[in-house]
Amino acid sequence: MTNPTIRPRRLRTTPAMRRLVAETRLHPAELILPMFVREGATEPVPIGSMPGVVQHSMDSLVRAAEEAVTAGIGGVMLFGVPETRDAIGSQATDPDGVLNAATRRLADEFGGDLVVQTDLCLDEFTDHGHCGVLDARGNVDNDATLERYAEMALAQAHAGSSILGLSGMMDGQVAVVREALDAAGFIDTAVLAYAAKYASAFYGPFREAVDSQLAGDRRTYQQDPANRREGLREATLDLAEGADIVMVKPAMSYLDVLSDVAEISDIPVWAYQISGEYAMIEAAAANGWINRRAAIEESVLSIRRAGADAVLTYWAIELAGWIK
Repeated sequence: MTNPTIRPRRLRTTPAMRRLVAETRLHPAELILPMFVREGATEPVPIGSMPGVVQHSMDSLVRAAEEAVTAGIGGVMLFGVPETRDAIGSQATDPDGVLNAATRRLADEFGGDLVVQTDLCLDEFTDHGHCGVLDARGNVDNDATLERYAEMALAQAHAGSSILGLSGMMDGQVAVVREALDAAGFIDTAVLAYAAKYASAFYGPFREAVDSQLAGDRRTYQQDPANRREGLREATLDLAEGADIVMVKPAMSYLDVLSDVAEISDIPVWAYQISGEYAMIEAAAANGWINRRAAIEESVLSIRRAGADAVLTYWAIELAGWIK
């Protein structure tokens, strides 16, 4: 029997060797922490389906942002949970609404050390829970929604958001927001396009996190999980409309789409490790079925390996500590 001369195992012999030849690495600056701030809260409100994640009060939000700065992560993505909602999501454009007030507070205190980003979508603010304005038949009106998005963009930019996360999946949203920002002089405010966002079953815990009022689903505007090429088409359109960053969401079940987008994009590509991904790992770890730290590290590493330049993850601060 002839012994093999090509032995890939040579590069796996020790931890030091494996570390030396690793193709993909994690860095705290590549991590972004999604955060929820609840109007009227005087202390953090635990989210039952996402152990360890809370709806913040304004004070606890500031403390968490301080932790994010200390951890060296790249940024935070803010979501607002208002006390009152209406059909057009009026709170979303109120300068003193919970999201805009929170943005102003964090941008003023931490803007030099942390990229403060905001979710630009109406679902948290509407009494019907959809990401846009409804027409007389109860369907989401794409073009009427774009007008609200432009108004939201200006409100968030005035509040100090550095990156606007366009998550609503309306046709033409990037172009409309970019035009509104530039016309108002916010030429340096960046647009993060949720380019390939799928109608996923893994959003479940997020609905609790933002106290969603949704009845029904969002399949007329979020993408069909069966479609891979469509994700690339959506990303290509957002690139053409002037997005500064494009994102694939969710991450776990759409690594193929993430890889496709990364292959063709000449701007940063991000991915969102969503609430259901977080909840599954936490639940399995709590039951002793998996090694929690190893699963977290592997899950985020796989997203980076597939092509994400940065990852939105609820483990951002904890993971940054492990990396350090």
